[in-house]
Amino acid sequence: MCGIAGIFGAGPKRARLDAMVASQRHRGPDADSAFEDASGLAALGHNRLAIIDLSPAGRQPMFSHDGRLALVFNGEIYNYIELRDELSDYPFRTRTDSEVILAAYDRWGAACLDRFIGMFAFLLWDGFERRLFAARDRFGVKPLHYHVRPDGMLLVASEIKALHAAGVAAEPDPVAWSTYLAYGHHDYSGRTFWQGVSSLPAGHSLTWTAGRLEIARWYDLAERSGPACDERPVAVVEEEYLSLVRESVGLRFRADVPVGINLSGGLDSSMLLAVVQSVQGSDSDVSAFTFVTGDPAYDELPWVRLMLERTRHPLIACELAVGDVPALAESVAASEDEPFGGLPTLAYARLFERARAQGVIVLLDGQGMDEQWAGYDYYRENAALTGCATSPITGEAQGGNMGPGGNVAQGFSPANLIQGVTRSPTRPECLTPEFRALAQPLDAPRPFPDRLRNLQYRDAMFTKIPRALRFNDRASMRSSTELREPFLDHRLFELALRQPPDRKIGADTGKLLLRQMVARMVPHGVVTAPKRPLQTPQREWLRGPLNQWARDRIDGALGQFGGSWLDTTAVETSFRSYRDAGDESSFHIWQWIGLGMMPRTIHAVAAPSSLDMC
Repeated sequence: MCGIAGIFGAGPKRARLDAMVASQRHRGPDADSAFEDASGLAALGHNRLAIIDLSPAGRQPMFSHDGRLALVFNGEIYNYIELRDELSDYPFRTRTDSEVILAAYDRWGAACLDRFIGMFAFLLWDGFERRLFAARDRFGVKPLHYHVRPDGMLLVASEIKALHAAGVAAEPDPVAWSTYLAYGHHDYSGRTFWQGVSSLPAGHSLTWTAGRLEIARWYDLAERSGPACDERPVAVVEEEYLSLVRESVGLRFRADVPVGINLSGGLDSSMLLAVVQSVQGSDSDVSAFTFVTGDPAYDELPWVRLMLERTRHPLIACELAVGDVPALAESVAASEDEPFGGLPTLAYARLFERARAQGVIVLLDGQGMDEQWAGYDYYRENAALTGCATSPITGEAQGGNMGPGGNVAQGFSPANLIQGVTRSPTRPECLTPEFRALAQPLDAPRPFPDRLRNLQYRDAMFTKIPRALRFNDRASMRSSTELREPFLDHRLFELALRQPPDRKIGADTGKLLLRQMVARMVPHGVVTAPKRPLQTPQREWLRGPLNQWARDRIDGALGQFGGSWLDTTAVETSFRSYRDAGDESSFHIWQWIGLGMMPRTIHAVAAPSSLDMC
């Protein structure tokens, strides 16, 4: 896990590159390096977090054996050992997965991407062809952002703040902010919250040659899964899935530094723990981390303790206290660069801090099972629309108003159904009409012939998983820790997505086949916590002990954006209603708090005055 940066095109680069590398040092505190191509057209920078082959040989930029290719890489290629064997005629000089990328590209070109099992974002400069090839992994676990200057120079980096450090003006994008504040949508396209800064979409590659930039998709979950349902016997599917999940978890334990696991009390964590025990044996003693807030209505510590009581895993509970929130929120906002997921993200950030302090550099997490196996309540609410009767025109299941103007297309998802609230959690009526008109609601593709898989596909590629991955990447790298997602192995996702609805949804529950598999893997008597969308008392804290802090942040938002973006009177009225009401969602309150923290974030990443501005 690292930070990467690159500048391509004619003109001076070193001052900008040094600023970019310095701004991302938290992503790789073990070494900083830079390289400028003899042609003057390319410069690469790298921050190293040493995970595999800790020797100096693993430092980057890394070069191919003939000196033609230069690489900076962020992430992990988990099957690098198997690929190295397949590429045995290449003159390897290190034990790294980074060098396997060089060898694979040398052999297969861009087609090497299909052979990688992992999370990755990399820049690969071909000094002979004077061409950049960059790529991002299938689900976008690892980030990659870019900016094209008016003079054609291309700047690329892991984090937005690195582009700002290189002189890109830190100007908020009003369309992105309007879309977020009106609909709650973000991270579903290449658009970021900053003007002039784009995110390379998940499963896409980027090439740059002589000032010409091209973006191409190399992976699509729907295409690889196919439209047909898997009609094989359940036992056959279960055997294949369990074999893949064991392999996936086993691969993600490949590291030359300590590895731990993140647990909650739910089904997904039970699955993760059971597979860890299966892969490593019952004597596994890797550390288990969970976050708590001290509120028994939300904390899942009792269930986590039950899960671990027959194991040797030491449990480390990481507390987020109410008094931690103000300072931690400002720190995390500066790391995230864009709006993030409220107190749950802060609790996660605290967990990563604790892991790093304990010497655990890599953590495994359970993200992805709800989207794979239709675990959210609103999947079941649409269960009647998952049959084979489809429209010959749209491919959409008949019945219900679920098109571009319906609730699902408008972002009505578990993130919008916080703690049972059925009203939209955003407050578009609190925006000025002119600003609200800029919003661009998501109309996600519907590549499947049934509603259920279209919802799963939307959540995996455009809503829930993309935003969770961004939040978690920034929160983990803030503390120089690597987060690995074994359940986001593309082979698992493709197999699960092909399963018919009756293997996913029952009358009163989701994830049916997954539950059957977990039940056979965990010890008898181990139960999991009831499913809840949130595990922090955000609503209560923002209404209670953090009310004044929330008020101050919202006042900051109104001071900068009142009258232009926000209707001041409407915001004041809505905040009073939230403060005095009972069970209202706090999502819109957190949106405004984030907006109030944004000017501080802009100030924190202001470009050095020594750099000419873009």
